[in-house]
Formats: sequence, structure tokens, C-alpha cells
Amino acid sequence: MISPESLAPGALSIVVPAFNEEATLARVVEKLIDVPYLREIVIVDDCSSDRTLAIARGLERRYPQVRALTHERNRGKTDALRTGFAETKGNIVIVQDADLEYDPTEIKEVIQPIVDGIADVVFGSRFLVRKAARVLYFYHYIANKALTFFSNLLTNVNLSDVETGYKAFRGEIIRNMVITSKGFGFEIEVTAKVAKLGCAIFEVPISYYGRTYEQGKKIGMTDGIAAIWYIVRYNWLTSLAASYRTIPNLETKNSVPSPHQQTSAVASLKN
Repeated sequence: MISPESLAPGALSIVVPAFNEEATLARVVEKLIDVPYLREIVIVDDCSSDRTLAIARGLERRYPQVRALTHERNRGKTDALRTGFAETKGNIVIVQDADLEYDPTEIKEVIQPIVDGIADVVFGSRFLVRKAARVLYFYHYIANKALTFFSNLLTNVNLSDVETGYKAFRGEIIRNMVITSKGFGFEIEVTAKVAKLGCAIFEVPISYYGRTYEQGKKIGMTDGIAAIWYIVRYNWLTSLAASYRTIPNLETKNSVPSPHQQTSAVASLKN
């Protein structure tokens, strides 16, 4: 459980993966600086071909909370997140995309269930209770609903938005997770692994200001096809032991004991 003392002066690490986001990165970070409980902002430039890295370096010099990391070659969003998570130190870790599709002012609401000690993981849902949302691609909406349904079927978790970009975690959970997917596979992989662990998962409603492909949206049909494989792989073909370097202890009152924890409890009773 996150204690009130651990929230001051800062418990929140924000990881910002960025690829060719020179138009929005500075505005995102300027909003993130004002987020409550902030400890650090870790920007990971994924070998951008524009001025993203230069902007990130400038933000690093301007704000002591900002650190800028870079990849020497483009490795995809999931690798950028893996790099960022390894550098975090906060008791709470959240992902913030660099494109302003998600509003940084809503982070406080997203992490609140973790702050309150009732959640291990929180997903910001674009569909739970409709807030401000740009109306865009119908096919994306259908694909998202289909992937969420298929993921829920295998995890037995009733999420409304598995592909949301706003996911917050207790730090020890995400830092101990072994992340092996590529591209945009993180959303599916992390969902399967927190469900496998028995985490108390909450959803909160968020706004969504989606972009068009002309404005820089990057996810496509091949990512959706890969997601289907990842749902099968990380739910049926990956064990709990292979999902974490060290199995995190779940301390929130709503956590469900994982098979590993149940086995350990039975063994201790026998002894």
C-alpha cells in the first residue's frame, strides 16, 4: 500500500515515449510539471528523425524533474517504455504519450485509486463514462472493442478499454515485469501480466483527443493483428514466473492472490 508519507515530496514517475513528436512534446511536459505528487518525468526518444531529442534535452536543462534518454535506433513504443520504466524510482508509475491525445491534467484522477491504497493498477478508460472525446475512426473503435473482448475472455477481467494509453502502476509491479513484446504490444502484454498476478485493477473515465493519421497517428492494422497473437501468447503461453523478475507482493485490500501466492500460502500452512 502507498503510505501518505511516501507521497511527499514526490512519488510519481511519468514515462513519456516519444517518436517524431517535436510539435507537442514541450507542451506535454509543461503540463506534466504541474501534476500532483510528481517526482520525475522520464522522456525516451525512440531515435526520432525530427527535433524531438533536442527538445527533450532542452526540457531536461530547464526542469530538474526531467530526464531525457534516447535509443540509437528506432525500436518501437514498447521498447521505449521498457527503457523508461527501468529508470523510474517513484512508488507510482504512469505512461503519458507525447502527442496530447491524453490530457495530463487528468493524471491525478487516474492515480487516485493507487494513492488511496485500493488499487495496484489503474487504466484510464475512454469508454467507461463518456467524457470529451474526438469522434474519429469507427473501424478503430470496433477493433478496440473486439481486442478488449478477446483480452477479457482470456484474463477474466472486465475491462472496457484494454488499448488505453493511460495505465498507472505501483512502481514495484511495473519495474519487476519482464516485458518482451514489440511495437505497440505493451498494452496487451501488461494487461495479461497484471491479471495473472492478481492485481487489484481499477478503471477511471478519461478524455481522449485523438489524432488523424495526417496529424501523426502511428498505430495501424498490422498492430491489431499482432495484438491478437499477444493476447494468446501472454495469457496462455507465458507463466507467472516468466512474467516477473521477482513476484511483487500485493498489499492492497482488493488484490486477488495469484496462483504463486496461493501455493506459497498452502505450503506455509503445511509447515
